[in-house]
Amino acid sequence: MSTERKPDAATGPLYPYRKPRLSLTEPLRLIVLGATGSIGVQALDLVRRHPERLQVAAVSCRDRVDDLAAALAELAAVQPEAPLPLIAVWDPAARERAAAVPGWRGRLLAPGARGLVEAVNAAESPSCLVNGLVGAAGLEPTLAGAARGLRIALANKESLVVGGELVARAVAAGGAELLPVDSEHAAIAQCLSGRDRAEVARLVLTASGGPFRTTPAADLARVTLEQVLAHPTWRMGPKITVDSATLMNKGLEVIEAHYLFGLAYDLIDVVVHPGSIVHSLVEFVDGAFLAQLGTPDMRIPLQYAIAGEIHWPLGGGRLDLLDVGPLVFEAPDIGRFPCLKLAREAGVAGGTAPVVLNAANEIAVAALLAGRLRYVDIPGVIADTLARLPHGPVLDLSAALDADARARTEAAVQVDARAAAGH
Repeated sequence: MSTERKPDAATGPLYPYRKPRLSLTEPLRLIVLGATGSIGVQALDLVRRHPERLQVAAVSCRDRVDDLAAALAELAAVQPEAPLPLIAVWDPAARERAAAVPGWRGRLLAPGARGLVEAVNAAESPSCLVNGLVGAAGLEPTLAGAARGLRIALANKESLVVGGELVARAVAAGGAELLPVDSEHAAIAQCLSGRDRAEVARLVLTASGGPFRTTPAADLARVTLEQVLAHPTWRMGPKITVDSATLMNKGLEVIEAHYLFGLAYDLIDVVVHPGSIVHSLVEFVDGAFLAQLGTPDMRIPLQYAIAGEIHWPLGGGRLDLLDVGPLVFEAPDIGRFPCLKLAREAGVAGGTAPVVLNAANEIAVAALLAGRLRYVDIPGVIADTLARLPHGPVLDLSAALDADARARTEAAVQVDARAAAGH
């Protein structure tokens, strides 16, 4: 019997095993947070592809106002009769520029975190929240969407890493449903379609291995930022690309899977699969395996979540099995990629440990992108931050945000120390 901590017994797993999906009327009206990021851009592309099925009720961006204006103009051309969406712009200076865009002033929401929550709460007749935000900033909008009883297509894994039990309680209380967008978790969800939790023996998440899968440990101290950002398979934003290179992304996904599917950590494994063809697998109690295969196209899992786990037609590349070649699987090298081990340990510890892990990682990655920290120093910043901060329970959002703030302060100290030492 596993002795590891399990999801909140009062709420159970977030994934709605065998439960009927929310009955929603088309067109589904989407709240797209992070609309100029990778997931957001693909969500708006889906709206253009399915104008009879999808509309946009609200959008947000950080500061790329011109990109958002161009995307909304394209939508308006496709759906001239659709109501205009609310708009949240995080950066105050960018919001000032947004106010000058013709037709936007009356639809602009507050800047910062307040605007993201307003977008969820004030959107007219929303059906689905597409949370494509990066980092812990995605937690509050996820909680707001849960309280409003929405379908939540969750790409922001940090919502569960930082506040998994809070989200579980909010989804249960609000009558919402949470469906995963990450390709690995969407693959597992497709394998679990119509199944009971009791049938599942373990989950196997696949990892591409990133750009340094075969790089000797001695060479990792000399890798450049350009090399870190050269992911061999997926095209993503810089933060998640760095996380993929360190395998922290897979560690965060282990924690995400724990809360989503209600399995203890020792029943969630990771294998490296450099082809990125098998997106993840489920082993059942009788020894049978199911896997989901496909091209590395995030629109597939995103559309599956938005549609309520229905496969709609989608143009794009198709998997040709004759071109795939051998399917290769390897064990992850924890010695060269310690972030995976750090994440699993933080998940097992529970409470504020995953919050601290995530915040320290965000600070370290930002320092790497700013040229202040080496790739190889990221795990040390995270480990030292975890070691210096006591762990406690996450009773509410305030406790999570407080732990997040303290971890960011300590991680910044760790980054400064390494920068001063010339690392």
